[in-house]
Amino acid sequence: MTSIPLKSSTAYGITLIRVSLGVMWIAHALLKLLVFTLPGTAQFFQSEGFPGFLAYPVFAVELLGGIALVLGMYARQISMALVPVMAVAASVHFGNGWVHTSPNGGWEYPVFLSIASVALWLLGDGALAVRVSNRFAP
Repeated sequence: MTSIPLKSSTAYGITLIRVSLGVMWIAHALLKLLVFTLPGTAQFFQSEGFPGFLAYPVFAVELLGGIALVLGMYARQISMALVPVMAVAASVHFGNGWVHTSPNGGWEYPVFLSIASVALWLLGDGALAVRVSNRFAP
């Protein structure tokens, strides 16, 4: 049996993380569109003290960022650019407790997405990326 070289298997492992993370960002965006609706999301934003119109660019950033991660387009930069979006989401849910299924949602899901996004920035794009960029390596 032939084993995959570590360098190659690591790159494919990073790809699995990148694609999974992208899918989760897309799912988070589609939740706003298909479940809560964008006008409903805008109302929620207002109830939390944010301008309601921010629901629309947040939805777009999450959706387009998720698609870019799945494809591997500037994945390192996109993953880091998405962190502030989820950090704000986490701050909104801190008072609700740990479990995201708690009333009004918990904070673990947005914190996990934030940490995973930072990890992807540190790791790189992985294999099968449309554009591999290590120019901004830490």
